[in-house]
Amino acid sequence: MFKLVSKFEPTGDQPEAIKKLAKGLKTGQKRQVLLGVTGSGKTFTMAKVIEQYKKPTLIISHNKTLAAQLYKEFKEFFPNNAVHYFVSYYDYYQPEAYIPHSDTYIEKDSKINEELDRLRHATTQALMSHDDIIVVASVSCIYNLGNPDEYKDLGLELFEGKKIKPSDFIRGLMRLQYIQDIELKRGAFRKTPTEIEIVSPAGQEVTKVVFKNDTIVRMYRALLADPEELETKYLNYEKIVHTIIFPAKYWITTDNKVGLAIENIKSELQQHVKYLKKIGKNQEASRLQEKTMRDIEMMRQTGYCHGIENYSRHLDFRKPGEPAFSLLDFFKSKGEFLTIIDESHITLPQLRSMYKGDHSRKQTLIDYGFRLPSAIDNRPLKFDEFEKRVQKVVYVSATPSKFEMDEAGPDNIAEQLIRPTGLLDPTVEIVPTKNQVEHLIGRIKERIAKNERVIVTTLTKRMAEDLSEHLARNGIKVNYLHSEIKTLDRVKIIKDLRSGIHNVIVGVNLLREGLDLPEVSLIAILDADKEGFLRNATTLIQTMGRAARHKDGHVIMYADKVTKSMEASIGETQRRRVKQTAHNLKHGITPISIARSTGGFEMATGKKPEQHYGEGDSEIIYYGNGTKQKAIKQLQRMLDTAIRKFNYEQAIGIKEQIRKLRDSL
Repeated sequence: MFKLVSKFEPTGDQPEAIKKLAKGLKTGQKRQVLLGVTGSGKTFTMAKVIEQYKKPTLIISHNKTLAAQLYKEFKEFFPNNAVHYFVSYYDYYQPEAYIPHSDTYIEKDSKINEELDRLRHATTQALMSHDDIIVVASVSCIYNLGNPDEYKDLGLELFEGKKIKPSDFIRGLMRLQYIQDIELKRGAFRKTPTEIEIVSPAGQEVTKVVFKNDTIVRMYRALLADPEELETKYLNYEKIVHTIIFPAKYWITTDNKVGLAIENIKSELQQHVKYLKKIGKNQEASRLQEKTMRDIEMMRQTGYCHGIENYSRHLDFRKPGEPAFSLLDFFKSKGEFLTIIDESHITLPQLRSMYKGDHSRKQTLIDYGFRLPSAIDNRPLKFDEFEKRVQKVVYVSATPSKFEMDEAGPDNIAEQLIRPTGLLDPTVEIVPTKNQVEHLIGRIKERIAKNERVIVTTLTKRMAEDLSEHLARNGIKVNYLHSEIKTLDRVKIIKDLRSGIHNVIVGVNLLREGLDLPEVSLIAILDADKEGFLRNATTLIQTMGRAARHKDGHVIMYADKVTKSMEASIGETQRRRVKQTAHNLKHGITPISIARSTGGFEMATGKKPEQHYGEGDSEIIYYGNGTKQKAIKQLQRMLDTAIRKFNYEQAIGIKEQIRKLRDSL
């Protein structure tokens, strides 16, 4: 079913971990832990376990960047199987909200990333048609996605010889939210007098249907590696005799069910409007009546409306309080499946927290007449609901929490402390904070001279930006990562670090778990002695682990005192080094850095490799995520710095660059 393709064989303590986990799954163990240090080959172990267990697999990661990296690795391990990527499709998302004390209503505002939306549809369609499927997902997998049975049953089944008028077929496509267009684009169809071409919502399949005398006489399919081939390549059609056209959007239902759902929505509306008026909220009652009736009319005409997910309880005919359908239900429809929770010490707290934040915001909208009470059931799963839906689970972490260890029990923990390459945990030194930036620049330049890369972690986004600017002014090719950078741009920035387009990345809390960066030999941790979430023992161990894929891995902690967290993390690192060194001596192993190609795989970002704004000393270079407005803001900060230092000549030059950029907007 699954065929792993790799030039590597399990080594070190991988064989024992694979054997233990696979045996546990086959003998019915519900919860297991893979406790593996950074660089010990946990992903390879996971892949071998999937190959041996032979069940559909969901891998959950706590952020999109790490999910994208896992997706890349599993695509390489399983090139002949269905490997998919499922994360939130928003580049920007402002949820609908109401702030009572200022009487401020914030309408839902979002920007959907077309590529991520395409990949989500590719995932759900593959779950309908493949058993050999691996899905790498973020916590988006516990959010409302619509009924998988409806999604499958609403698909238009087509076969050669089927009696159907082209006009009826087109109406069917429009009910599934396909749009008619003169160009071929995903989720759209194009028609001629005798042919209709349909592009799947995943954008990787085009179906051509040929009609004669209100009958389908021939069908063809063209498969695409990339949706952009719709515009750039001649479609290579092959004859088929049967296919299913799946919906172009989620939360689609049949006409007769829409009618019944609308009646139920109207009944709830009448009752809640009556209640609001009874407690003196006449304005809220009027607002709710107007908003809901507008949505109902849109659903009646098109079967869809903006924010239709808020009516999903009625469309799915669920009971009050009953959880919404999610990606887990699509997996459940496959029968038995495996769930792997990567970096579980971070991912599980995320899964627990999603429901409470969503519930609080929705309740306020309901109280003030912006939504019906049933909207509260358009929500992520509660943690206990998630626990009931997953079946067999493997928690994967270098620092699993007490919850995972207790859930698995001492007999179901597989350890991986030895790296196949013989690499040791990094060496650690503590450096006083006085003149720390100058010291850091010197160390960075030493690493650059050896063609190695550096990661610097700060406590705040502003510190990351300021340090990045300072490093750039000192001739260092640098970029920074923070939460506002788009998902696919983050992937590109990390790839550019590995390929040498820049040599240093400065970040806050995005550079801890799971990032596979074998070129990184130095980790610098600023303010290491500031106790807190970003500098506790678990975080420090994870951050230090980013340098464990290089034979000269080293960590500098800039601090003026040694905290308990620093002491614990350094102690654990040294304990591991002793074990790893003993293993290497026993087996005659010489540590070598991990070698991993940066090419052969792309996730399109739709951005140019780099963008230059300004000239000379005040030139700003952005890699993948720059705009002129951002360049102006960065130049403005550089201008303020120049003025504070009485460097008026430089300030005049920067001011001129700002003027030129503003004139070009």
